Amino acid sequence: MGQTVPVPVKMKAVVYALSPFRQKVMSKLWKNMPEKIHQEESENWIDALLLLTPLVTTYAYAKYYKEKEKLAHRELPLIGPARCYRQIKNKPYPKSRYCRGVPDPKIRIYDVGMKKKGVDEFPFCVHLVSWEKENVSSEALEAARIACNKYMAKYAGKDAFHLRVRVHPFHVLRINKMLSCAGADRLQTGMRGAFGKPQGTCARVSIGQVLLSVRCKDSNSHHAQEALRRAKFKFPGRQKIIVSRKWGFTKFNRTDYLKWKAENRILPDGVNAKLLGCHGPLASRQPGRAFLNATA
Repeated sequence: MGQTVPVPVKMKAVVYALSPFRQKVMSKLWKNMPEKIHQEESENWIDALLLLTPLVTTYAYAKYYKEKEKLAHRELPLIGPARCYRQIKNKPYPKSRYCRGVPDPKIRIYDVGMKKKGVDEFPFCVHLVSWEKENVSSEALEAARIACNKYMAKYAGKDAFHLRVRVHPFHVLRINKMLSCAGADRLQTGMRGAFGKPQGTCARVSIGQVLLSVRCKDSNSHHAQEALRRAKFKFPGRQKIIVSRKWGFTKFNRTDYLKWKAENRILPDGVNAKLLGCHGPLASRQPGRAFLNATA
């Protein structure tokens, strides 16, 4: 009796499939089996089956398992690689009440690291910018996020940076399922009704659009650039690493930010900041700053 490999199939179904002409005998045998063997989680239930039913041979079990594997393989469609969906062709196709059954995107976390650190903690900022007009899959975004986060956590420290994924995969990709097995010509319909069903999601990016952004201290600037260089390999096409002139994730230049902060015109707002302008009621102004010049 050869060694068998357990599969997650109910034992009673296997007995009936292997010996349908002995169902009466097997049903009585099933009732007299111990309770432990009835459980699917039991590891040695195949060995117990062979011991209790010597008429069921290993050859018959192997034949049954081979047929079951063939049926399972027939249901698997051919899923093309990401290069088949790289080009932007059609209009945006988001998830809606008309487009249902969309699988969840692979990426679920868009802010990594010390995302609650104030705006003054991380002045340095570097971006990974797309240099092509293309689709970027959610799997690629997740892989790039993991690669960048792993490098920064190892060399800069897990509390020394804030990584943000700047694009979201809202565009739904479709696939026209084609069968790949013997006798598939009789089952599939070719290009008849070839609209396809949702397969995954991607982000439609253009030239100059920021994919990833990292803010940190100036002492870790070289680590941030190396982390984004490694994240580039997870994306198709061309990308560029651009060191920002802005202060962190704000829209203010570093020189202007320091000057306005010294003048108490910067109001911190989480990871961003607000500039106190010369508009609004005079009662809300600070003492001595009621009449600010607009060009100041």
